Amino acid sequence: MATNTKGRNAKKRKESYQEHGSRRERDEYGEYKLSRKDRKRLKKAKRRKKLIAVLAVEFVLLLVLVGCMFVVGKLGKLQNLGVDPDDVGVNEDIDANTAELLKGYTNIALFGLGSRTPGSLGAGELSDTIIIASINNETKEVRLMSIYRDTYLNRADDTYGKCNAAYSKGGPKQAMEMLNTNLDLNIKYYVSIDFTALIKTVDLLGGVEIDVKPEEVDAINGYMYETTEIAEKAEDDSINPYNSLIEEPGLQTLHGVQATAYCRIRKVGNNDFERTERQRRVIEQIVDKAKTAGLGTINSMIDEVFPLIATNIPKTTLIGMAASMMSYELGESSGFPSVRADARMDGQQVVVPADLVTNVSELHQFLFDEDDYYPSPTVLSINEKIISDTGITAKETGSASE
Repeated sequence: MATNTKGRNAKKRKESYQEHGSRRERDEYGEYKLSRKDRKRLKKAKRRKKLIAVLAVEFVLLLVLVGCMFVVGKLGKLQNLGVDPDDVGVNEDIDANTAELLKGYTNIALFGLGSRTPGSLGAGELSDTIIIASINNETKEVRLMSIYRDTYLNRADDTYGKCNAAYSKGGPKQAMEMLNTNLDLNIKYYVSIDFTALIKTVDLLGGVEIDVKPEEVDAINGYMYETTEIAEKAEDDSINPYNSLIEEPGLQTLHGVQATAYCRIRKVGNNDFERTERQRRVIEQIVDKAKTAGLGTINSMIDEVFPLIATNIPKTTLIGMAASMMSYELGESSGFPSVRADARMDGQQVVVPADLVTNVSELHQFLFDEDDYYPSPTVLSINEKIISDTGITAKETGSASE
């Protein structure tokens, strides 16, 4: 779907950027940062590599299982946290053309929770993983946007800090509103899952094949201690929390606790950004195995994993998505914020969008091919607040109309 917003928005955009401004900065060596055009060329080159995973483990697993005819009667096993899609707030001041464009997409928030109690998926839990799955309703193309959990944003209650705290404060409803408020989105649906569901899924599928790097061995083993404690809290014997420690690097089969510990690695490589790549590798393996699993395995997964998944997607909508799954065109993935800087706020290390307008504009271009996105006054106000709090401004030259 294409929407031409140039005629009406170009003047507004130019005036807005003159007022709120993007300032060109030098790096630590005194050199200017890459221009917007140069960075776009680099981004396009990186995006040519297609995402192999179908969506994210939470959503894909759900669609694969719902696609089995005998599953319909078991959808009641999914947790219902009482979040009415119609009650999820969105910015009322979104540009009319952007609002119309968004109607052509189904946007779903995927939350991977760090729950220490199996099946605890509501408020009080932090979202370790936040992914926006955007489905083009006409073309069926699906694109993924990972939101880095430490991003400094408005948490939809006019408090600012790490965005993953929105889930802890107000559950999936506030977490979706956090995404809508900061990113000018219309998300109404979510899927949440915790560590235990991932452990069970991997074990039931016989493990995942991962090429473990030498520097990841100790990190996996370190996380396995805590992950084992979480797995032991499960109220049944359907998972094996006692996976052995990783002894050496290289290609090997990781079982539930091992694979979950692998997904949790953070302080190896490029922090949260490389962590996201590890999660995608596990997703790929799970999707491939789930799509070819026998009915017995599928039935076990439904009985044991569904109670550890929460969603507010209506049953009829879920079934329709599962029926259309084979027609989805798998698109690309990206991360937010793409233009960022590290900072320390209130004693915590955070990721700062530099600036928010630039990053949200790029998000809309990536997810919706919206080259002429005009940010809402809400986003402009949040951008000014972030700059005021952190002192970090735009790291690019030119205006959004380039």
